[in-house]
Amino acid sequence: MYDYGTFAFASKADVLDQAKAFWNPDKTQFWTDSGVDLVIDRREGYFLWDMSGRRLIDLHLNGGTYNIGHRNPEVMQAISEGMAHFDVGNHHFPSVARTALAKRLVETAPASIKKVAFGSGGGEAIDIALKSARHGTQRRKIVSVIKAYHGHTGLAVATGDDRFAKLFLADRPDEFIQVPFGDIGAMEAALAGGDVAAVIMETIPATYGFPLPPPGYLEAVKALTERHGTLYIADEVQTGLMRTGELWGITKHGIDPDIIVTGKGLSGGMYPISAVLLGERAARWLDQDGFGHISTFGGAELGCVAAIKTLEICTRPEVRSMVHYIADIFDTGLRRIQADYPDWFVGIRQNGVVIGLEFDHPEGAKFVMRELYENGVWAIFSTLDPRVLQFKPGLLLSRELCEDVLDRLEVAVGRARATVTGRRNG
Repeated sequence: MYDYGTFAFASKADVLDQAKAFWNPDKTQFWTDSGVDLVIDRREGYFLWDMSGRRLIDLHLNGGTYNIGHRNPEVMQAISEGMAHFDVGNHHFPSVARTALAKRLVETAPASIKKVAFGSGGGEAIDIALKSARHGTQRRKIVSVIKAYHGHTGLAVATGDDRFAKLFLADRPDEFIQVPFGDIGAMEAALAGGDVAAVIMETIPATYGFPLPPPGYLEAVKALTERHGTLYIADEVQTGLMRTGELWGITKHGIDPDIIVTGKGLSGGMYPISAVLLGERAARWLDQDGFGHISTFGGAELGCVAAIKTLEICTRPEVRSMVHYIADIFDTGLRRIQADYPDWFVGIRQNGVVIGLEFDHPEGAKFVMRELYENGVWAIFSTLDPRVLQFKPGLLLSRELCEDVLDRLEVAVGRARATVTGRRNG
């Protein structure tokens, strides 16, 4: 019997059966069929334990949600102390916690950012960003990139890949335009009419396998938006909070965006919260009608407490230095492994600890994922480009754990190559 206090299960098999019956049958079966029979039980730092007791090093981090580790002790203490005073709060009224977090976010953001609006998750935050851009420009059209992913809510899903949009009949209304990532000519053509409210882009598209922007591309896009009166939305849900070695990845390009969206790791994975950092034009609705967007759980006060502590951790000089140190360890180690398998391990996409590993097979990352799982590491393939493994070290990994991961990866890459080569030869 697995007793979790308020609920219990007889076995791991019992959980899987009930997940199919009451939660999500397709997703549950997908992972079983993929050879990943993971049901997460205990979690601490950068480790997960399956219900069977098997330990995994977490290199997925749920998209960066656990940048500073699972159940970070400092964040847990902040929440525990906060519970003596706070709960979710009341979204209608000024709040000490929301105000404190908003002030800290503005202080750590580019100079273009003036105000903050809160959501409970990344998709809601994207919706707020798009609505803010439409209000600020009084235009409707939104430009995003092909194979983008910005969430699953009403407006957000329309900016992403057909895989998610068509399922819910949200595919490409006339107001949503997509252009290829890296194609500045296509972007210029999309903006030429002067009728686009915003360009929204992940600084490095995550679900597309972390393709790095060509040199000068993001800077050129920002220049185009300024020329055509369009707002620039930087989706930093997966690239923000020091993952690139700077708090916001977009600042490495010298860009002051009109809007920044953050979520996932903002609360250290301890409480649902997201934030939309708004420039002057994008924030106008807050002066005109502050009730224009209402979110009961957006900026929940306990979430703000967790986010304030997480932001403080991420902005410590020693954490910034640690990210650069970890990035260098992986850069050296990954290139060493690639040199042993140059015909199979064909690409390394890295900016700080944002890393994608590319393999020479249409679903190569799935093979490597399975071998890593068997070898005690959890990393996931890129949904919109399964050739690429999303490889996401945490911000606070020790050198010993970095080297352990590289040793396990080297074994997994070799075994995956042998499996694929055997299938080809067979």
